[in-house]
Amino acid sequence: MKNVLKLAFLLLLFTACEGDPGPPGADGITIVGQSFERTVNFTEANGYEQYIQIPLNIELFPTDMILTYILWEQDPVTGNDVWRLIPQTVYTDAGEEFMYNYDYSFDEVRLFIDAPVSFDFNNLSTAATLNQTFRMVVLPVDFINSSTLDISNYNDVMQYVPQE
Repeated sequence: MKNVLKLAFLLLLFTACEGDPGPPGADGITIVGQSFERTVNFTEANGYEQYIQIPLNIELFPTDMILTYILWEQDPVTGNDVWRLIPQTVYTDAGEEFMYNYDYSFDEVRLFIDAPVSFDFNNLSTAATLNQTFRMVVLPVDFINSSTLDISNYNDVMQYVPQE
């Protein structure tokens, strides 16, 4: 009987113990991203790329993430802008494909048209190359649980960015 009581006590002791509480969360911290827009032209003269300086009023940290969206269209029913996360692949009437793409360093974003070596950039329409509007969104990744944020969903991301 004594052994049974000892065993029951040990079981109770181990089931009542707590493990490591883990790292502190971001309770009470408001996640604030920042964004800015640029309209650019992709031409042969600029190598079908544009370098965009990140505005000085945006404070960047090494852990921040920059997402870039392209203004794809306006919703025909609501008139709202429709944004797509790039890279975004486009198929031409000739059956070729190219991609709007980007990369970034600490102080600039490079927007560019990416295509296979065999792609003839001269066949790009002016609709595909001129007056393309992009929105760059700077997110402080230290405070975002990436498993709950769908970065491909523009509206979800913009919940973390103050509207102008």
